[in-house]
Amino acid sequence: MTESLKYRITVQAVSQYLPDQSDESDRRYVFTYTITITNTGEVTAQLLSRHWVITDADSQVQEVRGMGVVGEQPTLQPGESFQYSSGSAIATPVGTMSGSYQMIAKDGTRFEAEIPTFVLSVPRVLH
Repeated sequence: MTESLKYRITVQAVSQYLPDQSDESDRRYVFTYTITITNTGEVTAQLLSRHWVITDADSQVQEVRGMGVVGEQPTLQPGESFQYSSGSAIATPVGTMSGSYQMIAKDGTRFEAEIPTFVLSVPRVLH
């Protein structure tokens, strides 16, 4: 079995603009996002920490690092998923988020799970 198939985590994200928590006149655009993390590999793995890169349309970058997600460090058996929601605020109507989760497999192997880039956008700003 190849290492890339043995240690594989798939990450999906859906974002939504929160107008009631935003203040456009103060350049504060708030978004919620829901992440689904699925162990598509062959071994049980635990999420240890996260690293986010949040970029607004003015190329201002915020980096966020921390233990776990929403106070948890979920362990996922092969085929199992974990879903959570969180939020982010940026200074422009459009931005992106990407990053990685630092994982440890049951056999002690540490690996990273990529969080593919997803868009934060006020409705009707992007076509």
